[in-house]
This record gives sequence, C-alpha cells and structure tokens, in this order.
Amino acid sequence: MTAAITHFDHPSFKEILEVKITKQEKLDLFRKMLLVRAFEEKAGELFQQNLIPGFIHLSIGEEASSVGTCSVLRKEDYVASTHRGHGHLIAKGADPKFMFAELFGKATGYCKGKGGSMHIADFSIGILGANGVVAGGFPIIVGAGLSIKLRKTDQVAVVFFGDGAANRGPFHEAANMAAIWKLPVIFVCENNLYASTTPATYALAGGSVSARAAGYGMPGISVNGNDLLEVRKAVGEAVERARKGEGPSIVENETYRYRGHFEGDPQRYRSQKEIESFKNKSDPIQRFRNLLKREGVLSDKQEKAIRGDVILQIEEAVSYAKGAPLPRPEEALEDLFVNP
Repeated sequence: MTAAITHFDHPSFKEILEVKITKQEKLDLFRKMLLVRAFEEKAGELFQQNLIPGFIHLSIGEEASSVGTCSVLRKEDYVASTHRGHGHLIAKGADPKFMFAELFGKATGYCKGKGGSMHIADFSIGILGANGVVAGGFPIIVGAGLSIKLRKTDQVAVVFFGDGAANRGPFHEAANMAAIWKLPVIFVCENNLYASTTPATYALAGGSVSARAAGYGMPGISVNGNDLLEVRKAVGEAVERARKGEGPSIVENETYRYRGHFEGDPQRYRSQKEIESFKNKSDPIQRFRNLLKREGVLSDKQEKAIRGDVILQIEEAVSYAKGAPLPRPEEALEDLFVNP
C-alpha cells in the first residue's frame, strides 16, 4: 500500500483539484464514516446470532473509500455497488432502518425483503443496486452512462469494484466502451489487497488497477484509500471531468478490510498480525478523527455526541427491522417481471 498519491501520465490528473469543504461538512463526513462502521459491526453481530439469512460481506476498514467517493456526488448521480456494498449505500444516502429490514428479509426493506444484503437498490437516490456477481456492476453503469449522454444531463455514474473484479472480462469491456463513447463514468476500485483469498500482489498484472487506464486512453490514479480527503480529491477531479463531457476515469482506492471475505471466513490466507497492523496504523476513521482534532474542528464533547447519536440511530434501525412484517407468501412472485 502506498501512502502517497501516484500520478499517471495523463493531462487531466497532473494536479488533483482541491475540493472545498467546510468545518460542518467535515463533521458530517466523520459522522457518516462512524455510521457505516456501526452498521457493519451491528450487522456482523446480528449475523452471528443467526438473525440474518444468507451471507454478508462487511466493509469495516474501507469507510474512507465509500464516504469520500459519495461525498462529491449529487443525489441524482448513479452508483452501482458490489457484494460488499453496505457502506456505499449508506454513504449515498440510504436509510439504515430500511437496509436492516432488507437484511432481515422483511417486507419493509428496500427490496421488500427479496434482495438481501447483496442486492439492495434505491433508484430515488441513484443507487442502481448492489450486485452478488463479481464485476456485475460494469454493464449496468455503462448503460447508465449512455443514458446520461443520450438525455444530455450533467449526471455522472460511479461503479465500485474490487481488485478481483478488475481481472474479469466485463471490466475491460466496460472501460473500452466508456472510453470510445466518452461516457460520464467513474470506475472506483477498492483495492483491499485480497480478491476473496487471493493476494492482489499475485493476481494483479501491471502493478495497479489504475495503470490499466492508459490502455483505454483515460486517466487513472491510485490514492491512499484510507485517507478520506485524498479519495474525495481524486474522485472529485474525475467527477468534474465527467460532468464536462471529458469521459471516464479510473480511481483506485488502496484500502484494507478488517474482516474476512465473508462472515465466517477462516482467513488462512493472512495473519492476525497483518490485520492488527492495518488497524493500528491505517484506520480511516481514526486518521480522519485525528486530523479534525488537530484542526480544532472536533472537540471531545462533539465527538461524544456524534458517537452517541450514531449508536442510537443504529439501535432504532435494528428495532424497526425486527418489528417489521415478513413478506406474505402470495407476494413471492411479485416484482420479478416488468410485465407479469
């Protein structure tokens, strides 16, 4: 993992633009990262209690990537997520109570309890859906980008993906199509060093995902994905290019997940010492907290209040989900077809 930004030879990324941010916005971003982590920790706890069916994939440790990226997007901008997508959805504005309801398989969930953890969507805030298929978001986001271009709006479309997805065919097809049509698409890779159990150092040819951008004539950049402001700057530049009609970009957020690929993963492919090292040296929330403390933006009193508010919101969301009704058996086949 590199702590510094790596530039590639493309005129649009010679210098990363500063994205203006107020003190209140910094506090809001800190709260959002805490909310993502609290949601994930609670989801993991509930899964261990057998209250959540299926599998869940947690993004604890990757909060700066999701929150930093979505902080420069508008409500109407599109996002396609992944199987590890809870953080993306919350960062884009999803309500934790409807997310927990979906995880519980309840009728009041975002997808009426039929999607579960890996398939949450909310078109009203631009979330085109999480996806249980690795690399499944690429065709969706290219379609969204083409829609934007045909409708001549200044929206942008962001697709999150992992380092493993960058080795699949849809990535290359999507990058090529977005480039030749100059679509307003930003490819955001969350390189957490492991594609399931396979180290990126072994499986990722070319040294980085962002370096592959050159092959498609678009800018690519790798940043410290645990630094919220670096992520925000890099994605902000890519978003500005896309809104001006200058086409797609690749932003690679180098980050790390603290939990296994899925809950229950024995994690024989890495050591506990490695995990603790990242927690102690690179935690994105602690990093941003320390910055806000140094700047005098965050007081001890404010931090206590924010953390308390986040805990309360999560508790209320879980309570709502537990009390929500299950879908009725006769609704099983509803919403499966456009014209039933």
